[in-house]
Amino acid sequence: MDGVVSSYHFSMQIVKRSAGQSSVAAAAYRAGARLQDERKGVVHDYAGRRGIAHAEIMLPEGAAPWMADRERLWNHAEALEKRKDAQLAREINMALPHEISAEARLNLVRSFVREQFVAKGMVADFALHDPVAEKGDDPRNFHAHIMLTMRMAGSQGLRAVKTREWNSDEMLKTWRQAWAEHQNRSLERAGRRERVDARRLDVQRQEAHDAGDRAAAMTFDRAPEIHMGRRARNTERRGLQPVSRPRQDRTARPGAGEFRSAKMDKGRVRTVVYSSIDHGTRTQWNAEILTENERRSRSRIDKLERQAVRLRQRHMRALRVSSAPMRLALGQERRHKIARRHATRSSDLLQQIERLIAELLQVRTHRQKRHRELLRLRDVGKMKGWGRF
Repeated sequence: MDGVVSSYHFSMQIVKRSAGQSSVAAAAYRAGARLQDERKGVVHDYAGRRGIAHAEIMLPEGAAPWMADRERLWNHAEALEKRKDAQLAREINMALPHEISAEARLNLVRSFVREQFVAKGMVADFALHDPVAEKGDDPRNFHAHIMLTMRMAGSQGLRAVKTREWNSDEMLKTWRQAWAEHQNRSLERAGRRERVDARRLDVQRQEAHDAGDRAAAMTFDRAPEIHMGRRARNTERRGLQPVSRPRQDRTARPGAGEFRSAKMDKGRVRTVVYSSIDHGTRTQWNAEILTENERRSRSRIDKLERQAVRLRQRHMRALRVSSAPMRLALGQERRHKIARRHATRSSDLLQQIERLIAELLQVRTHRQKRHRELLRLRDVGKMKGWGRF
């Protein structure tokens, strides 16, 4: 493998009124600021929030300078929206590489935001968050929140018409891939071996298999973890009911306990029994995934070690035959040549397997700290009666 696979996370969501959200409140929380919401007539005060490493607004060329004021910017965005189900802002949540310095993380986010968002005409309000040890955060949980305007910025403020092409799935794929490339360049400049990849694990595994990289293919042969959001972490931290609870016939849309699509005929419904797919809290679910990945990893390493034992035995036998005194009997010279060839081949294979085992053990070590922590949280959840197993 060229480098150790590092953690990648990039998600997008819309801040919208239909969910009872406010772009002013969202900006205040993410930046750790005190902002007044003029539309609602309330003040959102998060000035005392811990873990805010940096907050900044970046404007595109030609944009009105007053939009660099966070309170004026988002109140302006709110005032332009008249609908009760209006989309107010786009938010990007990204994991930052913990392997590089704080300054390098800030430069990384700035360059990505400038290239992918600000250059297209968006106003970007971003904040870097550091883990807070007192809150029990994972010490590697450096991440960034980027709030983006839904409208292009101009000299008088945000335009009256929204830019619809920013909503496309292709644009999201472009951003995800670009974020991976930016991170990898930053890791390379820092002299780190770690790399990230925005693609699915099965795609990466197939590529490694086609390239003949057995170590990478085995590394990618695992179940992906699920993302732990702020709500899930806070719920578990307070020891409340799990985010995902066993439920009978509970659905996203009301319909007498059934999941009903608006596009379906009234006679066609799909019932989802949540208790059959429920995994308790997200911590418990991730712990179960990691337990299974750990079992599969041990099984692969054990299999490789058994192959190494057999190869060592073959190598020793071939060495004994090739080093034995050669008699003049017919076929002895040919037997020595074959033994020497087998000894060389088995030695090469043995070195490959030993390198493969070493690389898999190195990757396994990277995961074990997180695995132990999740298992500890899962055991705590069992004692408190969270979810089911």
